[in-house]
Amino acid sequence: MVAAADAQNYAQKLGITNDMVVQELGWDEDTDDDLRSSVEDIIGGELVDEDSDEVIDVVLLWWRDGDGDLVDALMDAIAPLSDEGFVWVLSPKTGQPGHVEPSEIAESAPTAGLTQTSAANLGAWTGSRLVQPKARPAKR
Repeated sequence: MVAAADAQNYAQKLGITNDMVVQELGWDEDTDDDLRSSVEDIIGGELVDEDSDEVIDVVLLWWRDGDGDLVDALMDAIAPLSDEGFVWVLSPKTGQPGHVEPSEIAESAPTAGLTQTSAANLGAWTGSRLVQPKARPAKR
């Protein structure tokens, strides 16, 4: 029963609350279905994909070593993001296939105009929370 309790905590760890619009990028066979279900349970609906034209509150970016250029992926991820929105880069834990060095995320974030604020342990995955700086001019 521990796994089910952990899964319920995933959405809370990620700061996701009811009625948020959550976009999922980088889904593949290896993504954590418990984490995805936890988020869908909290938001009361399905995750939206990259084709959505909604304003996004949270992006879950599943990212593995070899997936390409993380800066480009982050630039794409923040395009539909609300001013208060944030991105979670989810990567396999150390020792797992596809593991991404934390330094790669830390170096890519500022290039994409983001700041890393926290990290979360999410089962076989780790999450890095990236936010947009507050001091930028308001969108018109």
